[in-house]
Amino acid sequence: MTINTLPNGTTVTELGQFLKNPPEGFTVKTVGSAYQVQCGEENLVFIDKFHSGDFDVVFQNSLGRKLKMHNLWEYTSMRKSLLSKRIYVLVSLCEQNMLEASKKGPIKPRVLQEYILSINGGNPMMKWQIEKGLDWTISSVAGESYRVEIDLSEILQSLAAEGLIAENLMKYNPTWKDASFILKYYSDALFDFPHWFGRSKRSFQLRLIRNT
Repeated sequence: MTINTLPNGTTVTELGQFLKNPPEGFTVKTVGSAYQVQCGEENLVFIDKFHSGDFDVVFQNSLGRKLKMHNLWEYTSMRKSLLSKRIYVLVSLCEQNMLEASKKGPIKPRVLQEYILSINGGNPMMKWQIEKGLDWTISSVAGESYRVEIDLSEILQSLAAEGLIAENLMKYNPTWKDASFILKYYSDALFDFPHWFGRSKRSFQLRLIRNT
């Protein structure tokens, strides 16, 4: 299943379909038991190396799901890219009851389907949400190290609510896993004592919603 006609440019593509017919700006080649995915500079990819079926999948130009920034220049560059480029994240649709912990501890969720979610950071509504969230985060810290999680789960939930997820998967009352990526900013300020002593708790969440 591929969704590529939403007004705001949001797309959700089954992983297998993405690898078989990559979108513009991506090329895929098979090397042994691995898929190597090359992406152009016009895209931002927040996907770690992962295993799917019998293959490892590597997005070679990916920034990883957790991106570290160490100075104002890196932050400014990343902010500019977030507000202008197309963003790609790997998400998983999982069986709901498998996410619940048992008496023996957490149960590894059963993945029903893996998708590549893409949002257009340059879309006016998406851009406004990201920009406002980053501005609010900056205004809440004072030279401190912090992390901000950009949560895409509400966008995915809205797609499922509209019947855009295969009916045979919806019978499991599924939930989304890994529907976010994280930006970590490490301050070089000498007075950022919580960070230097490993006690920094400056953590924020930016929850994006889908505009129609």
